[in-house]
Amino acid sequence: MLSLILDISYAVMGAGIGAGLAAIGAGIGIGRIGGSAMEAMARQPEASGKIQGAMLIIAALVEVAALFALVICFLVTNKL
Repeated sequence: MLSLILDISYAVMGAGIGAGLAAIGAGIGIGRIGGSAMEAMARQPEASGKIQGAMLIIAALVEVAALFALVICFLVTNKL
């Protein structure tokens, strides 16, 4: 019985750590994307429209990856 409780608590702890790492990774990724885009727009103002469009698409892909990781963590937690 004790080993089952420990297994469940390890799974919940792992899911929590995974969700935290996914959120941190998404924050760092979007911050770098935004910073690089701002620097690129400052260097070439005439290309700001294309840069902004590419930045939004990449930021959306990062958010989708983070959301997928969070959903997997919640599924692991609720499976128990």
